[in-house]
Amino acid sequence: MPVVLGIEGTAWNLGVAIVDDEDVIVERADAYLPVSGGIHPRDAAQHHADSIVGLLRQVLTFALEKGLKIDAVSFSQGPGLGPCLRTVATAARAIALNFNIPLIGVNHCIAHVEVGIWKTGASDPITLYVSGANSQVLSYNRGRYRVLGETLDIGVGNAFDKFARSIGLPHPGGPRIEEHARGGERYIELPYTVKGMDFSFTGLTTAAREAYERGVSLSDLCHSFQETTFAMLVEVTERAVAHAGKEEVLLAGGVGANRRLQEMLGIMCDERGVGFYVPETRFLGDNAVMIAHLGNLQLKARDVTPLEESGVNPSFRPDEVRVTWK
Repeated sequence: MPVVLGIEGTAWNLGVAIVDDEDVIVERADAYLPVSGGIHPRDAAQHHADSIVGLLRQVLTFALEKGLKIDAVSFSQGPGLGPCLRTVATAARAIALNFNIPLIGVNHCIAHVEVGIWKTGASDPITLYVSGANSQVLSYNRGRYRVLGETLDIGVGNAFDKFARSIGLPHPGGPRIEEHARGGERYIELPYTVKGMDFSFTGLTTAAREAYERGVSLSDLCHSFQETTFAMLVEVTERAVAHAGKEEVLLAGGVGANRRLQEMLGIMCDERGVGFYVPETRFLGDNAVMIAHLGNLQLKARDVTPLEESGVNPSFRPDEVRVTWK
């Protein structure tokens, strides 16, 4: 049974984990939290550089004490923030060379999907993948994860953060908006932009900020912001289910931790008679377990990364990956 070390560090969260086929063996994480505003790529990369050795030492010491042999090291090759990706890739290369084990670059988006499948038991779902920078509806078909729909501008998580910053709420904005939305009673109409299978959020964030400046109740506005963005996402997901003829929906990515989004997707799936799957919250946000797990899948498929091909790709799309492990 392969034992794989995974390193995640595409943006704010730095993590190291070891997994095998059955479960998570050990996981350690250390998040970068900006003092103000959003994520600053160079500051986040410096945080990762300062913290990565300590995290690796903890995890590798645990493995040594348990008598584990590490069979490969996997890392996020993209998408993500360039400075952060390069820091993590450098650490992964050093581990691979030092222990003389295979190096495996994985796609961060697909890792979210695969850890969700692993931890929920879903088999062939339509996946709504929603995070800070990414918002996509994905489906596996004929050797690749196909993008059936996606944002035309910013990810839904970034939309939440952008709106939160504009009205003085601290980072990360999503949980703050969710908290205020619970007290909302009145729906404020905001731009609802769905174009075929794609969606857009920038006009909505601008309109929400302007409504706040006009004195609209914060709780009502947060409630309306959530209802509008999530209705857009659920509409496109439902259309993807109908077009693809799939019988499962998987929710993946950090924004998937939002209870209202889970509720709305659950209602849609119940009405259509399809299964709905959400992994534990710890596997929704960026985490090293998902990187290690996808690395394990690729290792067993003999899909490893030569050193000369291990450069990072900040714009690495999931539909660029040839899926070798299915």
